[in-house]
Amino acid sequence: MIDATMTKRMEEATRLTRAGRLHEAMALLQGGEPEVRREDAPNSAYRGGHTFDGTWQVIDKEDTVTKPASEAPPSAGAFTAGSFSNRVGTRDYKLYIPSGYHGQALPLVVMLHGCTQNPDDFAAGTDMNRLAEEQLCCVLYPAQPTTANNSKCWNWFKAEDQQREGGEPAIIVGMIRKIIDTHGLDKSRIYVAGLSAGAAMATTLAMTYPDLFAAVGIHSGLPHGVAQSLPDALGAMQGGTGPLSGGKAKGTGWESQVPAIIFHGDRDTTVHPSNADRVAAQFSISRQAGATVVQGKVAQGRGYTCTTHRDASGKPCLEQWRIHGAGHAWSGGKQKGSYTDPQGPDATREMLRFFFQHRQIVS
Repeated sequence: MIDATMTKRMEEATRLTRAGRLHEAMALLQGGEPEVRREDAPNSAYRGGHTFDGTWQVIDKEDTVTKPASEAPPSAGAFTAGSFSNRVGTRDYKLYIPSGYHGQALPLVVMLHGCTQNPDDFAAGTDMNRLAEEQLCCVLYPAQPTTANNSKCWNWFKAEDQQREGGEPAIIVGMIRKIIDTHGLDKSRIYVAGLSAGAAMATTLAMTYPDLFAAVGIHSGLPHGVAQSLPDALGAMQGGTGPLSGGKAKGTGWESQVPAIIFHGDRDTTVHPSNADRVAAQFSISRQAGATVVQGKVAQGRGYTCTTHRDASGKPCLEQWRIHGAGHAWSGGKQKGSYTDPQGPDATREMLRFFFQHRQIVS
């Protein structure tokens, strides 16, 4: 996700790209500094092997979720900070454990923040921890450092970060598996959601690890595999230049049967709303003929159109929410976090509702 300053950088980077000045465009989008070669970056990926063994540590337990008395449960859960490392790289994280956790196999929701954000900001804006306390699940927030991307964007547009057992997907999945094993969580109920760049990475995880995730939530995101460079990324974000046509990302060969719920504002000027249809096209295998379309409106808020596709059993396998008048922001989010739109339908609550209808078959 990109703030106003970053949006201006994107516009200038587009101009530089069209002029053939790709290195300058890259430097501009990386914060105005020379491009850091991947092999020189502190968190560069190790390409020599495929392993999910790693190390981790809990750094502190400084936070608990506090709420107004009207919203707070009898007690609050713990919001702990930690770090995970494997042979691919290292990432910090925050983990919310609800007060109702007593060692039982709870679901895990993985939340991937957008550009310029961090786990605390994303947790505050989505209000996911409060709902996790209410509905009893753990929430993992991997953190993207500036050493990996100066704007803290997940690198969804780099080929090396679009692989199973490679790049950022391997780090995130290694972290998830460690958390699952450490806390004895339910391997059949692992869900991933994200916003903007985080949503694009969530799509990548659903494509590359369909055996791990029971469902995915994609808010203001992009399809998997449609960009392998910054010029590609700019084209996709601006509405579909590049290898996109016919409702499907040509040349990628990627489709997934992971159930998906998609949110996108129809006034989004950062990631063009047409990307929601392109994302949906990559989750088309399980759809049956026909769809249910519901239009509604939040009281004193925004209108929306929700299109639902069901599988053979009648269970929703794809929901696509188009939020009318909304820009590049988490629908129904709280103002205490960045990039939120309190006037829209509650994407957090709707995602959890959708997620908890689905389980992964675990061998």
